[in-house]
Amino acid sequence: MDKRKLVVIALGGNAIKQAKEKGTVEEQFKNVEITCEQLVKMNALGYKLIITHGNGPQAGNLLIQQEEGKKLVPPMPLDIVGAMTQGQIGYMFQNTLQNFFGQKGKNIPITAVVTQVLVKKDDPDFNDPSKPVGPFYTEEEAKILEKEKGYIVKKVKPTSEKPWRRVVPSPEPFGIVESNCIQALVDARAIVVASGGGGIPVMKNSDGTLSGLEAVIDKDKAGNILAQEVNADIFLILTDVENAKINYGKPDEKALGTITVAEAEKYLEEGHFLAGSMGPKVAAAIRFVKAGGEKSIITSLSNAVDALEGRSGTIITK
Repeated sequence: MDKRKLVVIALGGNAIKQAKEKGTVEEQFKNVEITCEQLVKMNALGYKLIITHGNGPQAGNLLIQQEEGKKLVPPMPLDIVGAMTQGQIGYMFQNTLQNFFGQKGKNIPITAVVTQVLVKKDDPDFNDPSKPVGPFYTEEEAKILEKEKGYIVKKVKPTSEKPWRRVVPSPEPFGIVESNCIQALVDARAIVVASGGGGIPVMKNSDGTLSGLEAVIDKDKAGNILAQEVNADIFLILTDVENAKINYGKPDEKALGTITVAEAEKYLEEGHFLAGSMGPKVAAAIRFVKAGGEKSIITSLSNAVDALEGRSGTIITK
């Protein structure tokens, strides 16, 4: 192709640790390998790549470790936990991609950037948390944790055997602190892992300094901001289903193919997409196209390459 199109890929944390898995390092590396096989194919097709990822399962597990170990060592707040999981998952992608390309005799620069994302301290989500983190629970398990540990829990996956998860504040992102660094790396032909877990939430103080806040930013919303700031052509959101659907879970359920922004906005306003799962993905996809992006795509990992080539997924265009 004449122009190597830049794709920002937003990958769910559940694709790195599946809901039914314990979350061992072996399990997570195996899942990352599956993802990286797709990324290698995208690179071979000529796409420039920035990967951003969720960290809900990893951050939730790390928070449990913080709580269990607080008698021995000081527990870390959510912004530090976010930074720690960025390092963890970034390393997994760097290592796996380097090995894959090395086996093909290719020396492609791959790096992960610890990324801060700007949010506002008075965001309403600090008063009504919405971001799922950590393991899935039955209703009984969730209510026990709510009572004994003070967790805020919500039902986020109605059709699952364990539909409940802990939720934490998830403020709206409006800027990527390291976007210039990320752009420079892409211009140098690097594959970049950035804004992991939605980025580390920071606010700008009156004196211009930055301070961390206890929250987990939605990775799709942060990915949209990142895609805009680096002038990406395509925003690709990978999840556990091939298509976004209207009338989800009902007899007249329908998978969406190629639709316009206007159609997507209509479906979103009608409440077809759950707030804790598909809703933020569709909203982020809409924002990217309205801001000037060529298209947004929502699909499953296994269909990622086909979706980029227009053969699968939900594709949102102008």
